[in-house]
Amino acid sequence: MTSSTYLDGNLLLAMPGMNDPRFDRSVIYVCSHDSSGAMGLVINKVHDSLNFDALLRHLEIEANAPDHEVLIHTGGPVEPGRGFVLHSADFVQDSTLVISETLALTATVDILKAIADGRGPLHCLVALGYAGWGAGQLEHEIQANVWLTAEAEEEIIFYTELEQKWPRTMAMLGIDISMLSSDAGHA
Repeated sequence: MTSSTYLDGNLLLAMPGMNDPRFDRSVIYVCSHDSSGAMGLVINKVHDSLNFDALLRHLEIEANAPDHEVLIHTGGPVEPGRGFVLHSADFVQDSTLVISETLALTATVDILKAIADGRGPLHCLVALGYAGWGAGQLEHEIQANVWLTAEAEEEIIFYTELEQKWPRTMAMLGIDISMLSSDAGHA
């Protein structure tokens, strides 16, 4: 793949029939993709037993911005105890990976402190864990019809209800999900 065909800054949508139930109907924001592999965050599944206040208490961070509701997402099965914040690029630290003009990724406790104090990014998505692929693995999965790709839109990432992210992104691609089959065929 050339640098222009890498998918960082794009979305992956799980096709029906996904063999891994952890990714069923998942929408993944691709944070990094190059010849050595890819890394992304599932943006439409929340952690079922942890909320932002509990996370802050666990990390002994005092919250001074009580009106800031932040969901904790299950970002993927790799390193589920490691935290990541996908956020608007209005907040950048030395350790921040700027992905596009409008989106960035930070994986430090400092950004959580900034969010808790009301000094963080305008928009954010907090995730524990990530989805990862080795060299060529994601490309192989796309060729095998495991994933569809779509341009990332902040509306989908930050403003769309969780259960609507997958069908709305499919609709953006012009796909009627009722017409999708879990069977792939080759002529």
